[in-house]
Amino acid sequence: MRRLGAILYDTVLLFGVLAVVALLALPLQDGKLAVPAEIGAWAYVLRATQTLVVVGFFGYFWTQRGQTLGMLAWRLRITNTAGRAMGWGQCLRRLATLAVLLMPFFVGDWLWFSHWPARWRYLAFYVSWGPLVACYAWIWIDREHRAWHDRLSGTRVWVLPKPG
Repeated sequence: MRRLGAILYDTVLLFGVLAVVALLALPLQDGKLAVPAEIGAWAYVLRATQTLVVVGFFGYFWTQRGQTLGMLAWRLRITNTAGRAMGWGQCLRRLATLAVLLMPFFVGDWLWFSHWPARWRYLAFYVSWGPLVACYAWIWIDREHRAWHDRLSGTRVWVLPKPG
């Protein structure tokens, strides 16, 4: 539950940061939607910038502090398996694994709004959650309580003791 709390906390913070990036790009869009049909290649530049912001956000906090702000609030710390600060390579592997795990969710979300028959849309929506749920359910099975992205990146999330 701590991880879920930290994820939700960081998601809210990250959406705020991404909103600022989108607001800064707004004058360059001439009031049009940030989609390729409206603004052409600039939409891809904006998406790449937002992706770099996400990587920079997690990369900075994980490699320099060992905690995002959500992890700090929920008393979690991430390190490599030796207990030292993780490197950028581990950070990128962790984020890439999470991106692959989230891919079915976004595809399922796209299918949810498509013109498929209702039973297929419901099935696609619920199946799309499968990899992400399985990744975090693995924590209860694993002896070291590591999720798939922890195993693949060589990292570990620690619960810190209460201060005082």
